Amino acid sequence: MTDLELHKEKVSTRQRYRQQHPFQDSALGLVSTTSFPAIVGTADMMLKSAEVTMVGYEKIGSGHCTAVVRGRIADVRLAVEEGARTAEQFGQLVSKLVIPRPMPNLEAVFPIGSHIVELLQKKRGYSRLSNRSIGLLETRGFPAMVGAADAMLKSADVQLAAYEKIGDGLCTAIIRGSVANVAVAIDAGMHEAERIGELHAVMIIPRLLEDLEHTLPIASYWIDEPEPLPILLPNTVKEKEKEFIQLPQADTKPMPLKRIVEVEEL
Repeated sequence: MTDLELHKEKVSTRQRYRQQHPFQDSALGLVSTTSFPAIVGTADMMLKSAEVTMVGYEKIGSGHCTAVVRGRIADVRLAVEEGARTAEQFGQLVSKLVIPRPMPNLEAVFPIGSHIVELLQKKRGYSRLSNRSIGLLETRGFPAMVGAADAMLKSADVQLAAYEKIGDGLCTAIIRGSVANVAVAIDAGMHEAERIGELHAVMIIPRLLEDLEHTLPIASYWIDEPEPLPILLPNTVKEKEKEFIQLPQADTKPMPLKRIVEVEEL
């Protein structure tokens, strides 16, 4: 086989690989922490520092959470470094990893593969919650989290969106509202959580990105569902029976001219 034939064979093999694996120029980035508020803050920094897409979270128990992003190799490397630096500031970094050009089988076997498929098939739209702030308060113990959530709702104009459990007794309440209201609510929730049990971590994220919004747990009543169109059904109207009034028969005889004149004068 000549050099030209070898070159054509390599090009053909490369083209077949690209068709079978559309993510061949991309990378996966993973950062792991031991707190849900910390992983959300880490993911927020990863999304704001580079052009990457949030795939989702993987929770494996004992409080360990991993944020997974996807994008071009250089962007993923930058996002992972910034995310790891943020997690270190929280004192919650466990590990970090960048996988350039992941093989198709890797993405298909791991749970993140299903998230990637959903991400590609999903049409993104504007979320009415994306321009609001979120606050996350994590406690060790469910009663402390419920008590803190109650205190947050009573102290400021915020709404409880959902809560997250990640194992090792760690529970996180997620609230939404304006930046000022969320800050006041988190402060009240911290005092109540410390009074009841153990406060583990808190996080306030202003101007939530839409990409991060889609990966957070959310209560079903927060989701806007399109109202169904009205269905036009045939409406049978019951016709009222006509009431016939018997009128006196008109006089068929012609009226004299004099009588007509008198009537007109009246």
